[in-house]
Order: sequence, then structure tokens, then C-alpha cells
Amino acid sequence: MTDVPVLSFFTGAGFLDLGFKKEGFKTVWFNEYFKPFVSSFDYAWERMGFSSRISNSASITELGPRQILKEAFGTAGRPEHFGVIGGPPCPDFSVGGKNKGGSGRNGILSQVYVSRICELGPSFFVFENVPGLVRTAKHRQFLGGLIKRLTDSYVIDLRVICSLDYGVPQDRSRMIMVGVSKKFAHKRRLDIQQKPVNEILLNAFDNSTNNPSWFDWRLKRKYHDAKAMFDWPTESKFGSVPIRPSEIPTELMVGPLICDPKELAGLENQNDHFHPYSKRFKEVPEGSVAFKSFKRLHRWRFSPAAAYGNNEVHLHPTQARRLSVREALRIQTVPDNYVLPADMPLSHKFKTVGNGVPVKLAQAVAATMSKLLAGGGNGKF
Repeated sequence: MTDVPVLSFFTGAGFLDLGFKKEGFKTVWFNEYFKPFVSSFDYAWERMGFSSRISNSASITELGPRQILKEAFGTAGRPEHFGVIGGPPCPDFSVGGKNKGGSGRNGILSQVYVSRICELGPSFFVFENVPGLVRTAKHRQFLGGLIKRLTDSYVIDLRVICSLDYGVPQDRSRMIMVGVSKKFAHKRRLDIQQKPVNEILLNAFDNSTNNPSWFDWRLKRKYHDAKAMFDWPTESKFGSVPIRPSEIPTELMVGPLICDPKELAGLENQNDHFHPYSKRFKEVPEGSVAFKSFKRLHRWRFSPAAAYGNNEVHLHPTQARRLSVREALRIQTVPDNYVLPADMPLSHKFKTVGNGVPVKLAQAVAATMSKLLAGGGNGKF
């Protein structure tokens, strides 16, 4: 099952695709409607040496299955096995968003995405979104309806998983729904069973070892409930030198990624940051992240979710400024050879970074799917 072709919807800047690429999947078709994301994807992927470009920048509502398959596979036609991945826009399901749910302008796109999955008939799919889609009662009811549609042809599972548990220095939770075609599962003799929709939704937040699943959410999960596992440092006066805890793994702290000027010097996008204008940049304690704005990261802690908007970007632990674009990319576990255009507005750069899934988290999901498709991970644990 190497080089399984994948169709990417709501590609954004391609972070989810990078994770799947690292596990041997080959994305052959990319769709992104928001023009700044299109330009950032094309530029960054070219700089990384990839020939990929956004294949179609029309809204998913304007694209039918025949056109998609023709653009993706050409005269060769639909292959026996391929996948579909994507994360429909989430503001209508986000706690801090408009909360309009499935009837909102963005929420409707989740319904359309499910329709395209059913029409295209991939061997597997991934649906990524915010935890609010399953946490909030009315959104959970909407999600249940989507799952019922999918279960006609797919075996479904979902979890809300935290990036920190997978070695990402960021407290970012995402809802990941996966599906495998019943035909594919039967042909490959995969021992996977469909749970009732209510049970799927009920277990969405249960990542314990006592909750068995056919999709092994534990694969590549290095730390179970990392926020509770370690004794994390609290606040320190800005400008002080807090002691580094010896028991906390390096990969879970932002300091090793963004606090070494020599390592960061010369990296592109490192000088891209908003310039300080308020005395508060020198007053907010290191590790003070309780308020909505002016959150300062602690060098020996993880970052809050890298969701940047309205020019509000987390403050650097040791410098009196906001994070740079490169530092934000590193917190999203994006490789340093991923570069955003120099002439791109800063607000668009940070929106591009904050909109994506941490690459390391995406890779963990891709690794589990790869193992499953190969017949080596069918939930027996």
C-alpha cells in the first residue's frame, strides 16, 4: 500500500498533506479556495522541491465527482485504491467562533465534503475539525447525521486527540474522524467492526487504554495525557532565568525551538513579526497565558493552540515581541525549508500558520492509516 494516491480538500498551506507525505502517501490533487492559502502553498511547496501545486481553487460546492476524478487521475481513470483527506472550515463549530453549526456558511461545507466522499468512493478518508463539533450538543447532533450517511459505505471511528500527546509542543486538540470502505475492509479481510453512532460520539474524548478501537489512536502517541504527566513550570518574571525541569522531554517545550538566536539566525521568515508598540511587551510574565490576549509562552512549557487572528500572536518567552512566523511554524512542527513568500502580508502569514494541523500530528494519523491499509493495525489491542 505504498504511494497510495490521495485527494486533498481544504488543503490550506498543506500541513496535513506534509504529514501524509512523510508516511508514503502521494497527494495527486489539491483543492483550496482561499487565495492567500493558495499562494502560500504553491510557493512553500516549490521551495521544498516538490512539483505539487493547488490543482483547483474553486469552491468545493462547484466541483462534482466527475470533474474531480478527471483532474486527479486523467485518462488513467479512477484507481482501485485512493484516499481523501481534508479539514472543512471550522469557525461555525468553534467555541470562539460564530457557533452557527451545520447551517452556517462554513458549516455547510462539512456536509458538502461528506457528499463528495460518498460520491467519489475512496478506500479511506480523513475528516479533521475542532473538538466543538462533537463537544457542543447541537453540533454533535449534526455530526451524528453525517456519520449515519457515511456508515452506508464506510466503517467509522473518531477521537478528539491532543497534539501534545504526540510530541508536539502545543496544547492543540483536534477531532479526527476516519473511515475505511466496507468493500476494501472485506477484500483485505480487516477485522474491523462498526460501532453504533451514539457509542462513537460517546467515546470521542476517551483516549484511555480501556477504550478499544479498530483505528489505533495510540500509534505514535508517545505521551498519554502529557499535560497531567509532568510537573509543568508556572509563571516567571519576564527577564528572569527559570530553571529547566529535568523530567520534561525536550520536544514538548517551545524553548529549544524558539529561544536559540544562533540557530534561528538566517532562517527565512524569522524576521517576520509584528513590531512591539506597548509597554506590556516588557511586563507580561513568562508563562502568563490565562488571558485572551498578550499570552507569553514559557520556554520550558508547551504553547497554547497556535490559533492566531486579528494580529494577536503569542509573545516570545525571552524577547519583548510577538513570535515570528518561523517560530510559529516550528511550534506547528513544520520543517525549516517550508518558507512563506516575503511579500505576503503578516496577517495572512499567521493565518496560514494557525489554520493548519501540526505536521507531526498529521503524520501520526497517516502512520496509523498506513498500517491499517497494509493489514497490520486492525484494532486488536
